[in-house]
Amino acid sequence: MLTAKSESTHRIYAMKFAEIYPLYVAKAERKQRTQAEVDQVICWLTGYDQAGLQQQIVQEHDMATFFAQAPVLNPNRAQIKGVVCGVRVEAIDDPLMQAIRYMDKLVDELAKGKAMAKILRQ
Repeated sequence: MLTAKSESTHRIYAMKFAEIYPLYVAKAERKQRTQAEVDQVICWLTGYDQAGLQQQIVQEHDMATFFAQAPVLNPNRAQIKGVVCGVRVEAIDDPLMQAIRYMDKLVDELAKGKAMAKILRQ
């Protein structure tokens, strides 16, 4: 379970996953990727199955709750490297912020046309 060190510090923790999810899908679709591929990378990272992911969207949980309720974060997430919002994801100390940025990075890689096997670190 991930919790924020200081939930009042970052606005993103209180943002609803249901509001961010369509932005991920739109970003991917602009680059000829699909909602199913977005779901696949999010499920890979968080351990949600498709039904669990949809339930999180319907229940409109905030990002902190979305990650706190994630079944199991993929152990290969540590292989995700790079920069999101000007910050190296591997250098983020706050586990919740790091998980959020990992998800951002996966969607970025998807939108940039990277092969799914590479995105999922296979």
